[in-house]
Amino acid sequence: MKQCSLQDFMEELKPWLDTDHIRSAELSGSGRLTLYFLDGMKNVYQIDDCNEKQIGSVVNDLRKRGIMVKE
Repeated sequence: MKQCSLQDFMEELKPWLDTDHIRSAELSGSGRLTLYFLDGMKNVYQIDDCNEKQIGSVVNDLRKRGIMVKE
């Protein structure tokens, strides 16, 4: 699991945020977001500097990009 800030998370994922790379995402309590990639890999992120509204914004952005998100 990678612990990071929301800004670091967004910068790290910027090149991968589409359905060509990410199969789905899963949001679990307290800012933990798991991304499942098409190549079978998964990354778990603990985003530690944001609130529920900010995480919701990230989830909405993923959905707008066509990525299925389970909550």
